[in-house]
Amino acid sequence: MGRSAGTSWVLRRVRPLGGDPVDVVLADGVVAAWRPAGSTHAGAGGLPAGTTVLDTDGLILLPGLVDLHTHLREPGREDAETVASGTRAAALGGYTTVFAMANTNPVADTAGVVEQVWRLGLDAGHCDVRPVGAVTVGLAGERLAELGAMASSAAGVRVFSDDGHCVSDALLMRRALEYVKAFDGVIAQHAQEPRLTENAQMNEGTVAARLGLPGWPAVAEEAIIARDALLAGHVGSRLHVCHVSTAGSVEIIRWAKAKGWNVTAEVTPHHLLLTDDLVCSFDPVYKVNPPLRTAEDVAALRAGLADGTIDCVATDHAPHALEDKETEWAAARPGMLGLETALSVVIETMVIPGRLDWAGVAERMALAPARIGGLPRTAAEVWSSIAVGAPATVTLLDPAPWRMVEPDALASRSRNTPYAGRSLPGTIRATFLRGRPTVLDGKIV
Repeated sequence: MGRSAGTSWVLRRVRPLGGDPVDVVLADGVVAAWRPAGSTHAGAGGLPAGTTVLDTDGLILLPGLVDLHTHLREPGREDAETVASGTRAAALGGYTTVFAMANTNPVADTAGVVEQVWRLGLDAGHCDVRPVGAVTVGLAGERLAELGAMASSAAGVRVFSDDGHCVSDALLMRRALEYVKAFDGVIAQHAQEPRLTENAQMNEGTVAARLGLPGWPAVAEEAIIARDALLAGHVGSRLHVCHVSTAGSVEIIRWAKAKGWNVTAEVTPHHLLLTDDLVCSFDPVYKVNPPLRTAEDVAALRAGLADGTIDCVATDHAPHALEDKETEWAAARPGMLGLETALSVVIETMVIPGRLDWAGVAERMALAPARIGGLPRTAAEVWSSIAVGAPATVTLLDPAPWRMVEPDALASRSRNTPYAGRSLPGTIRATFLRGRPTVLDGKIV
């Protein structure tokens, strides 16, 4: 990707949303102009002085990706990840906004903690960090956290989740849904009935029976989704279902949407690709919550994402320190890295088989999560076409090359990727945040 020095940018022969090549001019933080492909050169009329020209050779231009579900671990577990290292990984994966989950230490259940995380994101500068506030104090599921104070803080929190824990008390969940209506917030539920999953180690099914491991039944997820969809419909509030993993869950969400209730859902890349057969290796890198499910579940999740029943892809990027992951299966912490590989997995599972086109990828990895997370409407609306006037918050993708995933080459402080040694398609060549490059030539700027 050849370039000349400057401050404003021309992306020559780029293909917005996979369409025909054009030259796209980025200036003053926005998409300033479209021009005929190959017509724009350094020093050309109408370009700001010192413009940089990137010859993209037909790379695909997508809106900057948005992840509704990222664990950055700071404060408290900086040995596993920091806001700086996690947002570097995000930028390299094409992300320009991440929503940082609340299960830090201290828990992000007050205005002070969410503002701390937000300011760490500003200082790092690799992408926007939107803190997710806890639903309950200390994630304990006993009383509501300071939802209003977090919403009115400098961080402007709009998404609340006890992720890692289910808000299992139905009355408390109802009160949370009612409370966030006042500022158009959303409750993002980790759907896991705790009594049905005590000591669970993997998906309940034939593989678990063969391995002698306690099972995590699909109904434990599906029962909570059904209950919460009914509650959301009853109070007229917004419910978002985290990391959907079963075929039955897809059907329940489809039913809830048919009722007209404001229910949205996400799926992780690993639940789109991997199955519980991998647990036969007893490699704790495959331990995740909710667990890897069956091939039938994977097929239903792909179909649900394709038809819009599942609104978006969210990474559930969950870094862990070496000692928490490389241990015996029962003692290992659940979770997988995802930021640097998410788009590649979506290309393999959804684009190559023809389930999604590039506009569909933009919808499910940028526009839908932006809407659900409460990002500014104007940005979400114009991103859909990367139109003139849109924020210059975009990513450049080369979809063709397949690359081997090497854990030591990842930007995360942790190494718990389930794709180590596996080839995945697609490479992010550049990422721009409001006209400022965070990644160029596949490297952090």
